[in-house]
Amino acid sequence: MTKTPKLSVVMCVHNEEERLAACLEHLRFADELVILCDKCTDSSEQIARDFGAKVVVGRWDIEGERRNQAQREASGDWLLEIDADEHVSAELAHSIRAIIANPEFDRYPVYIDNYIGKRLVKYGWGASFGTSIVCRLLKPGTKQWGMQRVHPSITWSGREGPVLKGSVAHYLDRNISDMVRRLDSYSTARAKDLKASGNIGTLANNIRRFFSRFIKCFIGRKGYREGALGLLIAIFAGLFPLISYIKAKYDDI
Repeated sequence: MTKTPKLSVVMCVHNEEERLAACLEHLRFADELVILCDKCTDSSEQIARDFGAKVVVGRWDIEGERRNQAQREASGDWLLEIDADEHVSAELAHSIRAIIANPEFDRYPVYIDNYIGKRLVKYGWGASFGTSIVCRLLKPGTKQWGMQRVHPSITWSGREGPVLKGSVAHYLDRNISDMVRRLDSYSTARAKDLKASGNIGTLANNIRRFFSRFIKCFIGRKGYREGALGLLIAIFAGLFPLISYIKAKYDDI
């Protein structure tokens, strides 16, 4: 008799009591929930336990370390990486269960539908400020996160399959102010990584990166089709490395 593959969802949260329950409602098709509560001071831990999750409580300053730990805590044959601001569609859930029952590859990408407020923003994402397709379904041991505070590097092994049917709804920012706060938070974390590396780069190089990232998002990834929001995404994507460099050079962080 063929064993049914076990699917584990792995998730890292920090004070997500407002969004966590809605996220977990869309994950009932999984066999195991593994949730790392990182420095949580709200009811996130209790919400996770109410859904039957395996909860790991601790403090992690490095995002890569936190995500690697979540993977190690899982016992499934397959892992699905999800964040608290995401909802897995019924179509994607069906695709996941079907593919792990008869897999041909070691990891599979999924479509990400990014929302700003209630608006679905399809175009312009990229350059470390958002993504539209990313590998989220994988066999244990095929993905190793790097030791960075934000946007950790990834080392892959095994073969990548086709994009699965269905999507993840990603409620990325509630409004424009959230986008600004995210840019500030991400750039501070990146500045710390730059200082820790001992090589913060140069102003000239980061000015060039501003323009290359802006063009990539606004033109190459068709951000212009989103109007002012696409323009803002492209500007922020370009500003991210530049502001990170300036913070690393001048801020006491």
